[in-house]
Amino acid sequence: MLFPGGRLPLRLFEQRYLDMAKACLREDQPFGVCLIVEGREVGEPALPAALGCLARIAGWDMPQLGVLNIVAQGEQRFRILERRVQRDGLQRARLELLAPETDGPVPPQCSRCLELLERAMEQAPGLFGEPRLDSAAWVGARLAEALPLPNSAKQELLELHDGVERLERINRLLGR
Repeated sequence: MLFPGGRLPLRLFEQRYLDMAKACLREDQPFGVCLIVEGREVGEPALPAALGCLARIAGWDMPQLGVLNIVAQGEQRFRILERRVQRDGLQRARLELLAPETDGPVPPQCSRCLELLERAMEQAPGLFGEPRLDSAAWVGARLAEALPLPNSAKQELLELHDGVERLERINRLLGR
């Protein structure tokens, strides 16, 4: 799962994804990251969730021929309006870009969420990008990406338009 402002390391080896990454780098274009609702990452095209996040390649490395490691940087949420599968299995879609989520300061009742994220950032410096610890949307998104939540819960969190509400939901989940 990828949220706006997040970083997702990906290992690409299928030709359709290598071609996609090459085109994205050449044309400075983003690609979409969606949760797989049905199917698998490899092989036949999977059915994606209707809401996902645009990603731009922020870094890449080719450790061996035919394998491309990239770091995808989350940009903006989108909704799939229409999709089609190319002959090579790559999915293309017509999208509706969603407005940026509303944001606010981290509510006092979510202070332990902030503490948890700060500890995670100490353990993995650089993994979370430029910190915005005064932003409930940023803190909630980073926790949603990092916590071992079921993918369905992460998708529900991605679909929320209010960053403070997302953080409050995560806070309730941690309280259980």
